[in-house]
Amino acid sequence: MERLRIATASRVPHAQSQACILGALAFLVLLWLVAEPTVFRSSTFFGLRDAMVQLTGFVAIGCMSLAMVPALRPRWPEAWLGGLDKMYCMHKWLGISVLVVAIIHGLWAQGPKWAVGWGWLEPPDHGAQGAPENPMASLLASQRGAAESVGEWVFYAVVVLIALALIRRFPYHLFYKTHRLLAVGYLALVFHAVVLMEFHHWATPIGWLAAVLLACGSWAAIVVLLRRVGARSQVAGRITALHLFAGVDSLEIETEVQGWPGHKSGQFAFLTAGAADGAHPYTIASGWRQETSRITFVVKDLGDHTHRLHEKLRVVEQAVRVEGPYGCFTFDDGCARQIWIGGGIGITPFIGRMKHMAWQKEDRDWPEGQKIDLFHSTADVDDEALDRLAGDARSADVRLHVLIDARDDRLTGERIRAVVPEWREASIWFCGPAGFGEALKHDLARHGFPVERRFHQELFAMR
Repeated sequence: MERLRIATASRVPHAQSQACILGALAFLVLLWLVAEPTVFRSSTFFGLRDAMVQLTGFVAIGCMSLAMVPALRPRWPEAWLGGLDKMYCMHKWLGISVLVVAIIHGLWAQGPKWAVGWGWLEPPDHGAQGAPENPMASLLASQRGAAESVGEWVFYAVVVLIALALIRRFPYHLFYKTHRLLAVGYLALVFHAVVLMEFHHWATPIGWLAAVLLACGSWAAIVVLLRRVGARSQVAGRITALHLFAGVDSLEIETEVQGWPGHKSGQFAFLTAGAADGAHPYTIASGWRQETSRITFVVKDLGDHTHRLHEKLRVVEQAVRVEGPYGCFTFDDGCARQIWIGGGIGITPFIGRMKHMAWQKEDRDWPEGQKIDLFHSTADVDDEALDRLAGDARSADVRLHVLIDARDDRLTGERIRAVVPEWREASIWFCGPAGFGEALKHDLARHGFPVERRFHQELFAMR
């Protein structure tokens, strides 16, 4: 499943990611206010302005530092945050937070200067200021002019780059190249922040936290610029088979890999077929058997990269790199009743799960007697693809329900409840368009289904 386009319309981040973002913003603001409790007692406008520049700058660089961490695709927070797809959602919304706070920071920094130039405000009288006695403070003070200039121009560049990243129509191959420039911009803003933060703050919890965040963010930026993201999780492979399902504009890519650690069905991996295009995340559409060492992906034509993919890939002679596995959409909740819902190309993780179940019947890792209903809702039809899907369902003892939009209309919560009377006892696993998933979730919640505990949804909003 191509993850770069289909679900980027999601306007609401995963609840846990949202809570993390709001918590981070609140913590940064409160920490600063504890250190500077007199900020709103300033007797002059420019006194308040100086404090607000410090506060908004601290929050902006803090959020940007936190946003840099998911860019490294770390494994350790996956279980807590619900998978790399949720982490990338958090990365996206942290970026939006940076955009908003940075604009506020820029207005506080530049707005009063503009007002003075237009004659609307009287310039502040700072009086005679001697050089700081502390050598480090003196060194930083000598760099203020450079830091202010760097910050102003990098601010404009970062705003443009973040805005481009949020525009869905911006071609992915250009996004891939321009988004890396944010790492350069971040390092320039580290210089800006270190020089312009009030020197006395470095001896307070504000400075201690800023030092940790800037160090972590700088490390992440360097790894990104060196193109070493996920390097330890990459293995070499080659393409062994390609098959185009013309009716649904999807390409099946079979690869043979060396040193792959194995994966759970439902997880995804990053596939790199050319350095110029970078790594692309796709759901793995196969189970794992050590004796074959093969991984299959199914990629739908959803954008500029996937539209050209079938023309660029070659069987046998083309080397690829596979990175992963990632994700927590792994069906292993131990529930004796499961309902699977695959919207369009979102059927891919369920194909992988069914293949795994067909292979592992003698050594099953799911509850004995588990009953599963799979609903596949699709607007496109390819008879060969549907025949394969039906065969996989039979082999895995999964009850399949195919709904073609033009023939059967849309899948609704009411239809699911009618087909599966035990729906209240089931866990639901959904993969498909974000709006479709949210509509089903809200409908089920209105009927008393515990969606927070038993509705599992892939966000796959990698951009």
